[in-house]
Parts: sequence; structure tokens; C-alpha cells
Amino acid sequence: MKYNFDEIVNRRGTYSVKWDGGEFIKRAGLTKRYDEETLPLFTADMDLPVPQPLLDALHKTVDNRIFGYSIFPNEYYEAIQYWFKKRHDWEIKKEEIIYSPGTVHALNIAVRAFTEPGDGVIIQRPVYPPFTRAIEGNGRQVVNNALICDDEGYYSIDFEDFEAKAKEEKTKLFILCNPHNPIGRVFNREELKKLADICVQNGVLIIADEIHGDLIRRHQTFIPIAKVTDNNDHIITCTAINKTFNVAGLHCTNVIIPNQAHKKTFSKEMGMQMASPFTISALIAVYNEGEDWLEQLKEYIDGTMEFVQRFLAEKMPKVKVRIPEGTYVMWMDFSAYGISPKEVHDRIYNKANVILEDGSMFGDEGVNYQRICIPSPRPMIKEAFERIAREFEELN
Repeated sequence: MKYNFDEIVNRRGTYSVKWDGGEFIKRAGLTKRYDEETLPLFTADMDLPVPQPLLDALHKTVDNRIFGYSIFPNEYYEAIQYWFKKRHDWEIKKEEIIYSPGTVHALNIAVRAFTEPGDGVIIQRPVYPPFTRAIEGNGRQVVNNALICDDEGYYSIDFEDFEAKAKEEKTKLFILCNPHNPIGRVFNREELKKLADICVQNGVLIIADEIHGDLIRRHQTFIPIAKVTDNNDHIITCTAINKTFNVAGLHCTNVIIPNQAHKKTFSKEMGMQMASPFTISALIAVYNEGEDWLEQLKEYIDGTMEFVQRFLAEKMPKVKVRIPEGTYVMWMDFSAYGISPKEVHDRIYNKANVILEDGSMFGDEGVNYQRICIPSPRPMIKEAFERIAREFEELN
């Protein structure tokens, strides 16, 4: 079927963090202003309707009228195996799969399971803030292998620095984000192989957050890091339906752990986790029947990103932005305006009444940036940028 992603779905009154969480958002310090005219584009869930096969599966689950403890049937594992083989040519064994109620939850479990207090964990800033919290909140040390940004806004890995830090005795773990949030890089085979080789040579375990792996541009290819090496015993991969199919509220991450000793350690630290029947039926539906919707979604998101790039070039030429290789976030550099990050924030959040995310949340490397999540109806994105442009008009 053909999906209408321009349709604006009213999410107010649906317990949405974005649309109903004004007091929470203000307490969190994202903005001082939140009212009926606010456009919240800060969090990574979509304002777009989900695939029809998913709705059908959830309705069927509702019709059962009882929602008790649930098992993971063979169909659950087969759906995961089918999807990753078809989409990414990745063979996953059933015994490698373990359910987690979320990727951030899984990262925290991994940090506790495979490191000791005081150990070092490598991350590549600017990066998703919960990576830092998973490390510091568990008494470990952040080891920052900052990504290198060139004059065109393209990021690359500082391999010399990465290898030096991997060799440090305290370094035990590396959390990879690929596709990378917020910069949008989809790391290529050569980059991934080099990272994997350095880690195996230095006894560093890799936890790969690959939950945006299905959300890539039309001309890009995503490669799971577990595929680039003959020995992936030192790699643990987080996959999820949450981002791909806009079901963050169903809490469904699947962690792929080839090394059975590592799987046992991870499972022991996490304890028993059971998914809801809605989560189970959702995964089976989207992995078996959601591909057509995903292809339409990717085309729509690509079109929105092209619109944003054109709009900024015309109306706000001082903003530096690239269309990312993957994810549905855009990483915008406001430094050329020559005003403080605080003033940039005030013009966007309080005057334009659009909520994004300050780049400083992703590390000091992001201090002059803003992150926007753009998987909303294009008319909404257009309205948001028109508001922002008015607040910067006299500075262009």
C-alpha cells in the first residue's frame, strides 16, 4: 500500500514525551518555553504512522483480550534471522540472540558485565549522551576518541588516537555507534575492519549500537561490524525495531552475542527479561511484512533532508549542514553566526518555539551545533525551519 507521510497525526493526549511532556521537558532544561504552539523535534521517534501489517498484528493481539507473561516463539527468532539475512546478508544464529527492553539498558548491562569500576570505555564524541551516562553512571571512565571534522563538515576516525587509547591497560570496552548519532556517518568496511582489528589485538570488547542500520540514504550500504572480521567473538551488537519502525514505546532491542561465554555473562548481569505480547507480535510483523513501508519511509526522509539542505542554503546560508549517510537526524553547525550557543538556543527554543537538542549535550565537540530529528510530516518540518529562519534573518 501507499503511505501518506505528509499526514499530520495529532499525538497530544497519547502520553507522548514530545507532545505531552512539557513539564518534564522544561525540568530537563531543554527549554523554558513549552505551549500549544511548540514544535518538538528533539527526540528520536517519528511523527509518522507505522506499517499497516504492524497495526493488524497489534489489533489481533488486542482481540486475544488477555495480556499475560509471554514466551519468545520460534517465529520471533526466525523473523530476526530473515530480516538481517535479506537486508544485510548477515547470518545470525538463534542461540546468539538475547532480548533486552532497550538499547540504553543493554549498554548499561554490558558496561557492568564486562568492566570493573575505574576501567576505561572508549566512545567517539560527539555522540549520543546516554553512552557517557552508561559509563560514568556505573563508575567507569570515559576514554574519548574524538571524531575529526573537516572544513566541509565530514567526520572521520582518528585511528592513531584510537589505537593508542585501546592499548592503555585500563581500556576494556569500546562502544561503537554505527550509523553514528548525531553526525550521521555510516562507517565503511575498511574503517570497521580497522576498528575491529585494533580491538581484538588489544583485548578490547566491542559493543556496537547499530539500531539505525536500516535508516540509511538510498546510495549508502550499511555493514554490520560483525561481518567484517573472521572472528567476531569480541563483538556484541545491539539491533532494534524501535527506530526503524517507530515503536520505541514497545521496548524491543535484540542483542547479538556470538561468544556464548559472553552471552552467559551478559544474561547473568541483566537477569530475566520478558517482552510483552505486543512487542513479540510487532517484531514478527515488521520484520516479515514491513519492508515496503521502510522503503517508502526512506524515500520520504531523504526528500525531507534534501528540502532542509536547500532551505538552509537559501534562507540561512551561514548554517553548515550535510545530508547524513544514515539515521534520521541532522547535525547543524551555527558557529558562523558569531553568537554564543546560549543565544542560538534562545532564538530557536524560546523565540521560534522549536525544541531541538543543543550540541553540547553530545560532548564539547558539539558546542556550536544543534541536532534535529526530522522524521515528521514535511509541512511540520517546513514550519519549524521558517520559524527559525525568521529569528536569524537579520544575522544573515
